[in-house]
Amino acid sequence: FASYYGDHMVLQKKPSGAVVWGHGELGAMVTVTLSRAGGPIIMEKTAQVKGPSGTWTTVLDPMDRGGPYALTAEQGLENVTLQDIYFGDVWLCSGQSNMAMTVLQVANASQELAAATRYPYVRIFAVAPARSDVELEDLVHIDLPWSIPTAAENLGHGNFTYFSAVCWLLGRSLYEALGSPIGLVEVAWGGTPIEAWSSRQALQACGLLEDMGSKGGREGPQSFLWHGACFNLKPALCLNLALSSSTSPHQHLSGPQMPSVLWNAMIHPLLNMTLRGVAWYQGEANTFLHTDQYNCTFPALIADWRRAFHAGSAGQTELLLPFGFVQLSTYRRQSADDSFARLRWHQTADLGVVPNARMPSTFMAVAMDLGDEHSPYGSIHPRDKQNVAHRLLMGARAVAYGDKDVVFQGPYPTRAILEVTRGLLNITYSQELICRQRDAQAFEVRGRQSSPKSWEREGNTDGDFSPPQVCCSSQASPCQWLPAPVVAVGSRTVTLALSGCRMLVLGLRYAWAEWPCEYQACPLYNPQGLPAPPFL
Repeated sequence: FASYYGDHMVLQKKPSGAVVWGHGELGAMVTVTLSRAGGPIIMEKTAQVKGPSGTWTTVLDPMDRGGPYALTAEQGLENVTLQDIYFGDVWLCSGQSNMAMTVLQVANASQELAAATRYPYVRIFAVAPARSDVELEDLVHIDLPWSIPTAAENLGHGNFTYFSAVCWLLGRSLYEALGSPIGLVEVAWGGTPIEAWSSRQALQACGLLEDMGSKGGREGPQSFLWHGACFNLKPALCLNLALSSSTSPHQHLSGPQMPSVLWNAMIHPLLNMTLRGVAWYQGEANTFLHTDQYNCTFPALIADWRRAFHAGSAGQTELLLPFGFVQLSTYRRQSADDSFARLRWHQTADLGVVPNARMPSTFMAVAMDLGDEHSPYGSIHPRDKQNVAHRLLMGARAVAYGDKDVVFQGPYPTRAILEVTRGLLNITYSQELICRQRDAQAFEVRGRQSSPKSWEREGNTDGDFSPPQVCCSSQASPCQWLPAPVVAVGSRTVTLALSGCRMLVLGLRYAWAEWPCEYQACPLYNPQGLPAPPFL
């Protein structure tokens, strides 16, 4: 069998068929049998070992959920049997350090670890960090072979190793909601940009490969490496590190930056696996690298992974593989840098909510209200992963499993009406609103004293807002975004004061900051407790 087949594993249940593959002698026939543990054979498949790499592949008939089963591969006089196999749903969890953060590191870690024994049918597997300049057929190393969860040995193995807290908490919740065995595959590496997880084709679709050679420059790979390392260090250390040479001993704190090296070594080997869905938590590294290309690179990665997993599994992984992700949380308070805000927006392909036309069959967990200034792992690593997983679960139930009764998105504006004479802007939202905080800074407007005709004439076609020529701030200050205080919140409406200024509003944005609000205290939520996402 290939490296990631083993005792205790979960194979994808029906309606899909699970792909099984392995290595053998060229030209030999391999017989694969599935039997009830200690019982009769219930399925038999044959496959021939083919070149150039000497592999065989077969697709099992779709199976109902449950187990345990034994899976045997036989070639001549040799045979290998895997025990305690279950059929259920298999989810792949990938990204950088917030996905790699383990159950040991989260809030209420001891309780979460103690609960592990209650979930023997949620099975876990972790790929070891590896990079390659060429696409690999099988994994180089495995950190955790398929295992039944235990507190000390695997869920709480160490910091940023295994097992992923977001992945575990989501999988555990899926098991509770569905009653079906769940297989979780962790493939994460801290400090890594999306470019490292993308195939060359996906990057070429965004015109990026030409930019990422040895040109260097302000955002060259080497200069970026040190930014990534800073996430794990105190600011003073970070500064020293940024100024140090490329042979710094701290280099391991940031994962590989080069294009496609993690796709090649950690994702490509898994493409034969039949999957039910993907969970993704990545983006912090791209607040320093190609930030404004993320609105292309992220949808391109999703489309490319879907195509590749569908083809690799002989069509068993669905073409619109459900893909959930976590919108960036927080990093620094009072930061003037808006790269986090821009990246959150780009995570939605600049449309604010998902699923959308550019990102079908996706779902998003908003996390900007889960900041953790005192996290011992640095504020870039908030410890509340339970709310993150809960918000992902709502999206998975609605998008992956078609549960129409689940509310999985926060409230989003559907229209805005300007009352010029009163200097008010009325925003209508898609859902009922719960106002937790009257924040005078949360909403901001850009505007100028003008007529609608000139607005139409000068409006950009790309959806961005043209710079205001006359601002309603004092003439001495430059034109910029101005706070628009909330004066009233209705059941589905928010009314903003335009600072006593009768201006044409050219832009409106909400929660556009690196640290937009206190813990679970952003201004707007729905009755289910989901925050309104940021918008522009």
